[in-house]
Amino acid sequence: MRMALDLAQAAADAGEAPIGAVIVDPATGEVVATGANAPIAGCDPTAHAEVLALRAAGAATGNYRLTGLTLYVTLEPCAMCAGAISHARIGRVVYGAEDPKGGAVAHGPRLFEQPTCHWRPQVEGGLMAEDSAALLRSFFRSRRERAAGRSVAGDEAP
Repeated sequence: MRMALDLAQAAADAGEAPIGAVIVDPATGEVVATGANAPIAGCDPTAHAEVLALRAAGAATGNYRLTGLTLYVTLEPCAMCAGAISHARIGRVVYGAEDPKGGAVAHGPRLFEQPTCHWRPQVEGGLMAEDSAALLRSFFRSRRERAAGRSVAGDEAP
């Protein structure tokens, strides 16, 4: 999860929502793929950290089925990402902060609990949750302050 948080910070530094994802093979401990939020840079609404990591893992393994792999992500996945996770057949999802507003695993549609969901990964929430939440809060507070015309410590005035 530390690597996912570093990716989230890199996303924030690039002006993207600070979300990072890492896919690991638990049998070997090897990092298979990573992703950092990039919908703005890529002009791609699907360029969420999880989706980018899933795409990279598919390319790295030569398979669109990622059964047995573990996805670490700093924020509870949204409905789009949860659907992609299910289609990829990820074995386990570990997320940091909960997302009561946009999450789809423990909140909202609870996608993996739906009868139409054909693949349900093991899910664990709350790993390094406060670190993940603090990064998100700081990022969005800074954006709100900039939008209001106030300078933020370490930033230049707009």
